[in-house]
Amino acid sequence: MKILLINGSPRKTGNTFTALTEIAQTLQTEGIESEIVWIGNKPVRGCIACGRCKANGDGKCVFDDDICNRISEKFNEADGFVFASPVYYGQPNGALLAVMQRAFFSNGAAVQNKPAAALTICRRGGATAAMQALQMPLQMMNMPVATSQYWNIAYGREPGQVALDTEGMQTMRTLAHNLAWMLRGLRSDSAPAVPTREEWQPMHFIR
Repeated sequence: MKILLINGSPRKTGNTFTALTEIAQTLQTEGIESEIVWIGNKPVRGCIACGRCKANGDGKCVFDDDICNRISEKFNEADGFVFASPVYYGQPNGALLAVMQRAFFSNGAAVQNKPAAALTICRRGGATAAMQALQMPLQMMNMPVATSQYWNIAYGREPGQVALDTEGMQTMRTLAHNLAWMLRGLRSDSAPAVPTREEWQPMHFIR
């Protein structure tokens, strides 16, 4: 079993990385492999709703000049996910949102029914709003959302300061234990089959 930990910060080894490292180390004690993947600090395209990924049917975004498809490919082998971001103006990093939107739309089948969590790091405020923004795509993709003892947030400004947030680090460890528990339950021989789902019936409210 493997959980993909996505570092959505432009700082490779900043506070978001520190929080994910706490999760990774805890998952290791549970016997679960993890990988921290950094989205980098290069430009990331936003989705332009061209629909080419659906037409091609290869699970890839038609734009292949940034990190999106590299991360999306890792979805196929992962059993669970954590999407982590610093907080900018009460929101997650825009580059991470762009990756999630494009990867979920082009390769959404690879994440269905796999447990996931979102976490955010902030200096002072906006963490819960940013975490909610990250969680909303997970719910739309039929991904069981893992919880913790508190909202999945921690505090720090300078790189490494988040490690001083003792409750925040405990929240990360509890989240890791809960993810491991969910993953084992979903992968056990006694786990119920994936629910049968109705065919999607999209509509809008313009009459």
